Amino acid sequence: MKIVDGVPVWGDPVDEGALTQIKRCAITADRVALMADHHVGYAVPIGGVVAYADKISPSGVGYDIACGNKAVRIDLPAAEVRANIATIMDDIWANLSFGIGRTNATHVDHALFDDPVWRIKAVRQHKDMARNQLGTIGSGNHYVDLFEDEKGGAWIGVHFGSRGLGHKTATFFLEAGGAKDGMDVEPLVIAVASDLGADYLACMELAGRYAYAGRDWVCAEVARLLGAQILEEVHNHHNFAWRETHGGQELWVVRKGATPAFPGQRGFVGGSMGDISVILEGVESDEAATALHSTVHGAGRVMSRTAARGKINRKTGEVIQAGAVSREMMQAWVRRSGVELRGAGTDESPHCYKRLPEVLAQHDSSIRILHTLHPIGVAMAGEREFDPYKD
Repeated sequence: MKIVDGVPVWGDPVDEGALTQIKRCAITADRVALMADHHVGYAVPIGGVVAYADKISPSGVGYDIACGNKAVRIDLPAAEVRANIATIMDDIWANLSFGIGRTNATHVDHALFDDPVWRIKAVRQHKDMARNQLGTIGSGNHYVDLFEDEKGGAWIGVHFGSRGLGHKTATFFLEAGGAKDGMDVEPLVIAVASDLGADYLACMELAGRYAYAGRDWVCAEVARLLGAQILEEVHNHHNFAWRETHGGQELWVVRKGATPAFPGQRGFVGGSMGDISVILEGVESDEAATALHSTVHGAGRVMSRTAARGKINRKTGEVIQAGAVSREMMQAWVRRSGVELRGAGTDESPHCYKRLPEVLAQHDSSIRILHTLHPIGVAMAGEREFDPYKD
């Protein structure tokens, strides 16, 4: 960790764009920190932790409210999964919905749809859409993975958030609060005591429960396809805000692409499709307190989506300018890693990411690795899908 202009920063090298963004956030925040997987986001950097005594930042939570990870250990040996991996990945690809604007072929009901928060203007028109999308995965860096741990056990891991509900909810509040357009702008910050702030917190928490329900269903569905039972689970948001106590002060802690890591709290942190993922837990230390008990949510990008895949016509999918990563390059890396891949664009190739062990090493005084997970199968939205979120 280093302190740069009063901001605690993890990671080397430091992304200057992300550093500029977190320093701008510090002007209106009570506490800030920048995790080792940081890179530029909309107004608030990915990997940014921003805390307020009596305010909340919809810019900080971002467009994909409650994006997060869930991992479950199942009662199958990984060797059995590997032996049937092609068929298993075909089943996952055929039975789950990947991509933008998709609906779930399976109707999934949930008690959260009876919540009175749906009466709030920001979300009430999106209830039917949300009901139809519950259990869909989306696009971009969202995935369903199968893993082998260090003891030969098998795990299911998923990464996605609140889908269209989160995006439309964030858009409503950003527009209502007068947020500025563009990436390098001041974050929108609103008082939690205001009507807008109170409504935002209620809708954010609803989106959080929605995201949890979706990840629960997908993990259960993959276990069903495998004929397996779930033995344990680790589940956490990394685009969310929590009311917490730090240094004796009550704060709204906004984590954007950052995982909560209080002492003993477990988290699932994913690498790229050709790298390890981990189950970790927080430990107490001076650095942990400085980080507001937060850690990384992934490896962190080193190459933009456009640089990786090139310029593409969003309507036709035609390649206008070739990118730095070809599909052959991506597939070669994945084959070397022993991974059965379904879908995925070159903008999600391992070439685009830092190596997760190097990133985790930057936080070694505040976390403990419990399990190292090696990918066996990876499923993501296909090459011609585009992530609608600004982060």
